[in-house]
Parts: sequence; C-alpha cells; structure tokens
Amino acid sequence: MRSWSAGLLLITVLGCASDEGAGTAAAPPRSSELNPMIALQRRDQPVFGLYAPRARRRSVPGSEDPGPVKTAQQLAGETTAYERGDFVFVGSMEGGVERALPAFAEFMSAMRDAGSTAETHPLVVKMQKISNDPDSVAHIGQQLNAGVSAIVFVGVESVEELRLGLDAMRFGSNGGTRSDDVGWAPTYWNLTEEEYRKRADLWPLNPDGALLNHTIIESHEGLAHVREIAAVPGIGVLWPGAGTLRRLFSSTDAEGRRQVDAGAWEAAIQQVLSACQEFNVACGYPANADDIETRLRQGFSVFVMNWGENGFETIEKGRAAAGH
Repeated sequence: MRSWSAGLLLITVLGCASDEGAGTAAAPPRSSELNPMIALQRRDQPVFGLYAPRARRRSVPGSEDPGPVKTAQQLAGETTAYERGDFVFVGSMEGGVERALPAFAEFMSAMRDAGSTAETHPLVVKMQKISNDPDSVAHIGQQLNAGVSAIVFVGVESVEELRLGLDAMRFGSNGGTRSDDVGWAPTYWNLTEEEYRKRADLWPLNPDGALLNHTIIESHEGLAHVREIAAVPGIGVLWPGAGTLRRLFSSTDAEGRRQVDAGAWEAAIQQVLSACQEFNVACGYPANADDIETRLRQGFSVFVMNWGENGFETIEKGRAAAGH
C-alpha cells in the first residue's frame, strides 16, 4: 500500500506539471457527455471497445524472441492514436490490483500526456474478485482514483457480493463506502476535484452519474442467480464470461482432448442475455469479426475486442452492421 501511495503522489505531481490548466475548464459537460459510453447507451447505440495494446507481444510458437517491451509512453501513444473505439479495456488488475496498479497508473499518466482524457479514451478495468476483505473494497477506490470510467467485477455470484462492490464505487455523500480521496482522477477527467466529486457516481442508479459498473457472470453459481443479479440497480453492463463459461461446459476425453458441449455453452450465454433483456440492462460480449453481426442481432450491445487488425476489423464490421 505504501509503495502505491508514493507512486500515485509522484504521478500526480508529474501529471499536474505537464498540464497546468487541467481541471479548470468552465461549464463542464453533462455527466453522460463526460462518459461517452453512457452517452451511447442512452441513445441505445452499441458500444465498441478494445483491449489496450500489450507491453510485450505474444510470443510466436517456435520463436524464442518475444520482442521488445514497449514503454508506457509508447503504449499510450499507440492507444491514443486509435480513435474508432469507444473505450479502452485493461485486464491486468484481475490478477491482483496492488501488484498491477503502479504500472497502470504510469500508463494513465502517459495517456494524459499523449492528449487523452476520460472523454476521448475512457478506461474500463477488470479487478480481482470482490471479497469481504477491506482491501478488496479499498482497491475499487484506488482504481477510480487512477482516473478510470468503469470497473468490471469478475465472477459475481450473489447480490450481496455485487452490492458490496457497487457501494465501494460511490462516495459516502451518495450513500456508498468510497473514501473522499479522489487521487489523480480529476486530472484525467479534466475537472476540478469539486466537479469530479459531483459527477463521479454510478449511472444509471444516479441518472447524472458518470461512472459505470460492468459485471461478469462466470460460474454455475452466478448463472443460478443471474436474474437476481441483473435486477440490482447500479449495473451498467452485464456480461457472460464467454471464455470462462466455455470451460464450464467442456471436458477431457479418453485421449486427453478437450470436448465442448457447444449447445450448453451457448445456452449459458443466452441465459445471461435473457436476464439483461428482462431487466433492461445492456449486455456485453467479447466479439470477433466472425460473430459480431450475429451477437448484435441477438441483442448484445457492448463489445470488447483484442487489440490489433482483427479487433479493428471487428469494430468496423460492427459499426457498419449497426449503422453507427
């Protein structure tokens, strides 16, 4: 915790020094305009996002050279240069917020230096599974203080777990448990601290809020309670964890090969979509160029794709199919 606090202090000073006018703009836009994902959802338009580019490319089978490691500045420049996505998705903190947060904060600082803001390149981040551990709740505030626009709760299995996380995204003045500290967030949002505190509440629970929650269903337990989970006010997007659910409905045959019950896997995905539609919650899906049009027709409306040519192609196909 102390190392992260020191890192955030340094990043805050550097960020403010590189952008002296940040946070002083008069008449800031409405909260839905501060978060373009909310603006799109309000208009019932699909939302297309990309995973942030990787610091090191995936190794090629048979090659011992994984390639050079990109700096935060290089990654931010690459991310900022792409303007066809509606959000940037980062999954590094799912394996541990405390471990990954300093590098993420450095990336956020580089994004701001490269000209990005929460309005042009909103960040959506996955965090580790929520628990009753006080540190788990504190991690939510730490990520928000880094300037993110949405937090993804993974493997949600109960209403109680979800509500614990939603409360941690809201300041005490709004009935939540988030501390009054705002960290570096106002700088990336181009707001004063006072304005940020007014805007940083959950939409659609607060119609004027500018923060989003994404919740992922990834287990049999979660599927069993998906309707109760979808009914909780405050969810912005509900996702079937398609890759994780696929593993739930697969087994190993006598020769050691994985066999997937494709019908059961798809039924689980559709079960989550059905709950979304019943309770009027946007439904997300990790699409690719082969299935984006099908998932749009089915009713999914928020999508995330891998960074790279396939992801760029998927966004273009999705935009064309939706007339977006």
